[in-house]
Amino acid sequence: MARLLLGAAAITLLAGVSSLLLLVPFAVRTLLPTNVAFFLFSPGNKEAYDPLDPNGNITIKWDITQWTPDGYVAVVTIYNFQKYRHIQAPGWSLGWAWAKKEIIWSMVGGQATEQGDCSAFKANIPHCCKRDPRVVDLVPGAPYNMQFGNCCKGGVLTSWVQDPVNAVASFQITVGHSGTSNKTVKAPKNFTLKAPGPGYSCGLAQEVKPPTRFISLDGRRTTQAHVTWNVTCTYSQFVAQRAPTCCVSLSSFYNETIVNCPKCACGCQNKKPGSCVEGNSPYLASVVNGPGKGSLTPLVQCTPHMCPIRVHWHVKLNYRDYWRVKVTITNWNYRMNYSQWNLVVQHPNFENVSTVFSFNYKSLNPYGVINDTAMMWGVKYYNDLLMVAGPDGNVQSELLFRKDRSTFTFDKGWAFPRRIYFNGESCVMPSPDLYPWLPPSSTPRFRTVFLLMSFLVCGTLAFLHNHLVLDKNCGKC
Repeated sequence: MARLLLGAAAITLLAGVSSLLLLVPFAVRTLLPTNVAFFLFSPGNKEAYDPLDPNGNITIKWDITQWTPDGYVAVVTIYNFQKYRHIQAPGWSLGWAWAKKEIIWSMVGGQATEQGDCSAFKANIPHCCKRDPRVVDLVPGAPYNMQFGNCCKGGVLTSWVQDPVNAVASFQITVGHSGTSNKTVKAPKNFTLKAPGPGYSCGLAQEVKPPTRFISLDGRRTTQAHVTWNVTCTYSQFVAQRAPTCCVSLSSFYNETIVNCPKCACGCQNKKPGSCVEGNSPYLASVVNGPGKGSLTPLVQCTPHMCPIRVHWHVKLNYRDYWRVKVTITNWNYRMNYSQWNLVVQHPNFENVSTVFSFNYKSLNPYGVINDTAMMWGVKYYNDLLMVAGPDGNVQSELLFRKDRSTFTFDKGWAFPRRIYFNGESCVMPSPDLYPWLPPSSTPRFRTVFLLMSFLVCGTLAFLHNHLVLDKNCGKC
């Protein structure tokens, strides 16, 4: 009876502790302000700070180069200072609100998406009369008299590491109904940058002193802007409100287990028509080319993970002093070619990477002395374009690492990456307890014990065999 009472008391105590644990988050939420509680407990919260690119940003520079009778002429330049996050088609769009009642008389190298209400002007019609204009880049092949330096790329900007020359865009704008001197002119406000969707938050325009200096083509003359304003925009996946767009699968030569992407990594299949398409469907072409063809919403192949991009890391071979990995990037999206893609991988052995085949490679060194982060991207005109889902929708490379005897091991999933980013977006990794581990018979300690036992058994059998032979010979004697 005493044991029964003790067991009942223990069960009651456990139930009470469980209830208390369930109430703790509720109590914390009620004590915190609503916005703070949402920030702490929201499952979709993502940090704006990027530990692999802490100084990455997009800087907008607004240089007033000339005064006009009712305003000024300015050169607006967009710099993508992000190491591995680029802006892909359909490109960037830049918006702002005027501080006064400014208008845009004309533009070169870009255009406003809407003209607005210019009915007050009878003869000389402005390019844009909106109080909050939005400007986009011109497409390649624009008329020569509409072009400007670093323009006409359709809004596409590469990352700074891949191609710093093409990470810059600019246009010239003629502004009217504004101030005509340093004291009367005012900077635009409420800057917004879409690339092409949300994700960037822009700060206030800050005046830069001294203003920008421009060097002539022959390098023998320097001119100076009258006024320079800088605006800094940073990216946040939380602001973008995006679901994951890629996932990682793993395999190795020493284990038959293939660890697939986590189920529902980027979303789950549902019964809604058009949410995904089977790769062997006879209606595939009609679905791909049907309504929504130009949409940015991915149309992915039906898979358990439902991700547009899958990165597969395969530990391929083991040599005496080196080991080899094969990396495959597969596009499951039927609506998008990924041009100028890039891949960022964290692994401790990048300190000793020997060769990267068929990909460009650069070490990022986000922590200074620790070299464990690599950026890879396609070779121009060879594999820098990742085609839509299908037979050609993949790119591959192999990495050769030199072994560091003090750290190298295949045990406990050490050979697999810690984090992977595709086009700047963090990919969903499998759970570490599912990684392909070395079989027990492959561990060095087990092999050593096995060899010792083998020698011992063989020696014992040899000794017994010789002893029996001697006994038989002695018996004949």
